[in-house]
Amino acid sequence: MCRFSGSPAGGKWEASAVEPQAGGHTSTTKVDALLGAFNVGHKARWLPFLHSNQDDYQLVRKLGRGKYSEVFEAINITNNERVVVKILKPVKKKKIKREVKILENLRGGTNIIKLIDTVKDPVQLYQILTDFDIRFYMYELLKLRLIDWGLAEFYHPAQEYNVRVASRYFKGPELLVDYQMYDYSLDMWSLGCMLASMIFRKEPFFHGQDNYDQLVRIAKVLGTDELYGYLKKYHIDLDPHFNDILGQHSRKRWENFIHSENRHLVSPEALDLLDKLLRYDHQQRLTAKEAMEHPYFYPVVKEQSQPCAENTVLSSGLSAAR
Repeated sequence: MCRFSGSPAGGKWEASAVEPQAGGHTSTTKVDALLGAFNVGHKARWLPFLHSNQDDYQLVRKLGRGKYSEVFEAINITNNERVVVKILKPVKKKKIKREVKILENLRGGTNIIKLIDTVKDPVQLYQILTDFDIRFYMYELLKLRLIDWGLAEFYHPAQEYNVRVASRYFKGPELLVDYQMYDYSLDMWSLGCMLASMIFRKEPFFHGQDNYDQLVRIAKVLGTDELYGYLKKYHIDLDPHFNDILGQHSRKRWENFIHSENRHLVSPEALDLLDKLLRYDHQQRLTAKEAMEHPYFYPVVKEQSQPCAENTVLSSGLSAAR
């Protein structure tokens, strides 16, 4: 989070809203932004990894949003100073540092907003989810209802579709090798990426710098021999650029990603489900229905099949009244 003095001069910020909470406070999405900071009241200097306390600031109202950030009017509750707060979404440290460094170099210039402070929120959503939470939310994802059909197309087998879809970290291998006859199984790969990032606490699980590197990251886990087998089966010609960057990699065992910080989230059934989702061959991935029937979700299904405790008590009370 960056804290700026003043307000945008004649400019228009674009940002999403925040929900007010009781007592006038506002809630925002947790972010993991790492920035430097400037001394206030002295000559600006670059201080990487120095941060203030996030609790010092209370958001008042939204001003706007951008692709990588949200901007709010806020109050420093320690001195009642009104400021503009820019909350950054998780992006590369280098990109964030560059933005702050530019503000430092332009400090004091005409129409240049003044950077006062920076704050890092170290909390990430996946780090507070329990094993059951992950099972529950993954199960709910499989049950989701689609409401926006603005970009929908009718699906026809063997028809070619645009591969420039999906966010990079969740792109299936078929998109990264320009295989245009993909189908619904693409979504199951994305589900597998989310499951892996949650149980292994590695967000994102496949962290490519671009679409080429994304396939390399996948190959380092699933293996290059398996990739070439997939390409051969579907008669896919790989972009020559991969000849210089792909290399040779053996398939890794999912157990290799277990460590002391995620061990409590990883179970044999979780690894089995993951293995059946993250497959090069899209035809070998589980369907949504098959995934919902996987043993990994048995605890969720069992809980949802049980009657609500409140209803049980109410029912007992009515019976007694009769």
